[in-house]
Amino acid sequence: MAKKKHKKVHKTLVEQILDKHNIPFEQMTFPTHQEGDVAQISVDHVDTDEHKIFKTLVLTGKTTGPVVGVLPVDEHLDEKKLAKASGNKKVTMVPLKDLLKTTGYEHGANTPVGIYEKFKYPIYIDQEAQDMGTMIVSSGQIGRSVKVDSQQLADLVHGKFTDLKEK
Repeated sequence: MAKKKHKKVHKTLVEQILDKHNIPFEQMTFPTHQEGDVAQISVDHVDTDEHKIFKTLVLTGKTTGPVVGVLPVDEHLDEKKLAKASGNKKVTMVPLKDLLKTTGYEHGANTPVGIYEKFKYPIYIDQEAQDMGTMIVSSGQIGRSVKVDSQQLADLVHGKFTDLKEK
């Protein structure tokens, strides 16, 4: 009788970094769809509460250069709050055409783990992630994510918890 081969999902670089630092995580995959020029995850028909899925936004300020804001996908970033938290007067989104060279990731695949590992940009995580205990962030590929302990993630990327959401 032939043995069944289990289809093993390869580990992304982000998952390898988490392993290296002994941070437990759960691999997750989400369906994706094309929206204009970019691929995005489709979270409206999955069993996961989309408020627990966090997006990674990259902005830039005159004082710091690139800064990273991490907040639930169903919320909007308050740029003034991120500017204040990061010591900038003002921050603006990095243009889509500059995103890959700024972070090493395409739109929809940005991840605080990979960005910090490569560039050491300052990372700010919405306060709610700390209250939730766990959060889901991209693992560096569109449609691939990891569920991880919020505090362990923040410690790994030297992230600061702060209020980032628009009211």
